[in-house]
Amino acid sequence: MSTLLLEIVTPERKVYAQEVDMVVVKGEEGQLGIMPNHIPLVTPLQIAPVIVKKGKQEEIIAVNGGFVEVRKDKVVILAESAELPGDIDVERALAARQRAEQRLGSGRRDEIDYRRAELALQRAINRIELRNRVR
Repeated sequence: MSTLLLEIVTPERKVYAQEVDMVVVKGEEGQLGIMPNHIPLVTPLQIAPVIVKKGKQEEIIAVNGGFVEVRKDKVVILAESAELPGDIDVERALAARQRAEQRLGSGRRDEIDYRRAELALQRAINRIELRNRVR
């Protein structure tokens, strides 16, 4: 069976680089399964876990927005941030979720602050759910 190279890159570092059988991402238009020889494309990503399949093994990586570029034999995810399950600090994510929920519930509807709080809440939930799923 053929494989493809998956690279997940953030502004700070390369988070992941391995040969894989399949990658599942959540794009703006919905979920997308990518296998070797997939049609080339570029699409924005939602804040959601990326599922990586290698044989019978499955890995999950928290990806917080960005873009995916698909080539015939390579997938590059340019993420705003990304974390492997072992790198997730659950206490920090729980505190971030609580802060975001407080900001959202404060009644202030300043559009920019409200959107920032929504995104912070989505990132925190993504981390918490991924960490709990992997345990």
